[in-house]
Amino acid sequence: METLNMRFNRELKRTLFLLTIIAFAGGLLSCGSNQKPGDRALLQISERALSDQSSLFYADFASYPDTLLQLPIGMFDSGTGGLTVMEQFLSLDCFDNVTGEQVADGLPDFDGEDFIYLADQANMPYGVYPSQGKQEYLRELVVRDALFLTTVPNRTKLVVIACNTATAYGLDDVRDLLQRSGTGVVAIGVIDAGVSGAMEVISKEEESFAVGVLATVGTIASQGYQNKLKEFAVSNGYKGKINIVAQGGLGFAEAVDSEPDYISYEAQNVRDNYRGPVVDDSTGIRLDLMPFYNFDTTGNALLVTKDSSGHIKEVQLNSAGNYARFHLVTLLQKHRETNPGVKMKSIILGCTHYPYLYDTLAKVVDELRSVSVDGSYVFGDLIAQDLVFVDPAINTAKEAYLFLRKNGLLEMESKGNNLNGFISVPHPGLPANVVDGSGNLLFDFKYGRDTGDESASVSIVPFSSQNINKENLSRIEQRLPYTYSLIKKNFCENEL
Repeated sequence: METLNMRFNRELKRTLFLLTIIAFAGGLLSCGSNQKPGDRALLQISERALSDQSSLFYADFASYPDTLLQLPIGMFDSGTGGLTVMEQFLSLDCFDNVTGEQVADGLPDFDGEDFIYLADQANMPYGVYPSQGKQEYLRELVVRDALFLTTVPNRTKLVVIACNTATAYGLDDVRDLLQRSGTGVVAIGVIDAGVSGAMEVISKEEESFAVGVLATVGTIASQGYQNKLKEFAVSNGYKGKINIVAQGGLGFAEAVDSEPDYISYEAQNVRDNYRGPVVDDSTGIRLDLMPFYNFDTTGNALLVTKDSSGHIKEVQLNSAGNYARFHLVTLLQKHRETNPGVKMKSIILGCTHYPYLYDTLAKVVDELRSVSVDGSYVFGDLIAQDLVFVDPAINTAKEAYLFLRKNGLLEMESKGNNLNGFISVPHPGLPANVVDGSGNLLFDFKYGRDTGDESASVSIVPFSSQNINKENLSRIEQRLPYTYSLIKKNFCENEL
C-alpha cells in the first residue's frame, strides 16, 4: 500500500520536473525580449473579450465611460488574502492630500475612493496550477478576473492584481488586453513593489547580502522575484553580491484560506486527503529540525503518528501558524547551508496571505536568533539585527496613488470609502461528484479544466457570512480593521 510519504515524494518529483520545464520555457520566452503590451499574441479569451459578441467573455469596451475619474478602483486575488493589499490602500497616509507631496498629513490618501474586490476563492490556490501543467489555464483565470472588473456592472478605472502568482503569470496578458481595449484602464501588480521594498532597506555599499523570498510554489517557479531582484541590484548600482534564497510555501496560503486539502479544523489524526508538507529529509519536514520549527502542538494544530518505539513517523501541519513556522525555518535553513557568513537583510512576503501571520513570522525570527547548539548560535549570525519583512502591498498602494494623481484620476474629495466585495463559489449547476462535502471544487476537477471552455464552473456572488468562513472573517476583523469595517456594510445585520 502506498503510504502518504511515498505519495508525497512521487508527486513532489513530478512537480519539480514540471516546474523545471516551465521555468526553462519561461526563460526562453523572456531572454532578450523587448516585448511591450500589444506586441504579443493575445490569449483566446482576450480575443473573445474584444471582438466576439456571442462569447460569455465579450466585454463591450466600446461603451466604457469616457471619463474614468468617478469609477472605483478594482482589485483581485485568488482568495481573501488580497484584502491585506486592500488594507494598505485604505490606511495609506504617505502623501499630502492637497499638494501631493510625499509627506503624511493625517488623512488617508485614498479617502474618497470606492473599491471593488474579487476573491477568486473557488479557483484558489493559484500557486498550484503551474505544477499541475496548467499554466495556460492560470493565465486565463487571471484575465477572467480582470474582465470581471472591467465589464458591466463592475467597471473600474484601475485594475490592481493583488496576487503575486497572478502578477507573475498574467500581468502582461491583462496589460495587453487593456491596452487594446482603448479604455485607458491600466493594471499594476505586486512583484515590482515587493522588490523595491526589499532592496531599499539595504545599503548599496554592502559587500554581500541575502534577500529571502517566501511565496507560493508557482510564484517561485516563475522566477519573477529572483529575476527582478537581480535586475534591480544591477540597475540601481548595488556593489555587493546579492544572494537570493527562495522558498515555495506549499499549503501556506491555502491554510490561511482554510482549504480542506491542507487544513481541517475537525481532524484529530493524520488524514488521507492531506496535500501539505510531510516528513522528508530533503524537501519536506525534517525531523532533525523539529526543535527549530517549534511547532504549536496545542489542540489539533499538529497531527502526528509514532512507531512502536515512540519515534515520529508522520507529521501533518494543521494550522496556518505551523505552515508559517515550517516555511520560514526552511528558508532560513537553506540560507544557513548555502550562504555561510552572509546576513539576511530582508524577506519578501511574496503572497498576500502571508502578512496575516506576520506576528508568528516575527516570533520565529526572534526564537531562531537565540538558538544555541554546543555554545554556538546556529542562526544568530546569519540574520541581520534590522531584518525587515517586506509586504509588497505598501509600495503597491503608493504606486497606485502616484499613477492616479499624475493622470488626474484620483478622487480629491474626502468622503470616505465604499467596498463592494465579491467571491467565487462552485457553480450550482455542477455535478455533485466534482464538489466535496464542504462545497469546494475537488482537486482533480479544479486542476483538470482546459482553456477555452465557456461552460460555467464557478459563480461570483457578493461577500456574506455564508461564503467567508468564520475563521477567515475573524482574522480579517483582527488584522484588517479598515477593510473589515467596510465589509460589514455589505453584510446583513444578523450576519455578523
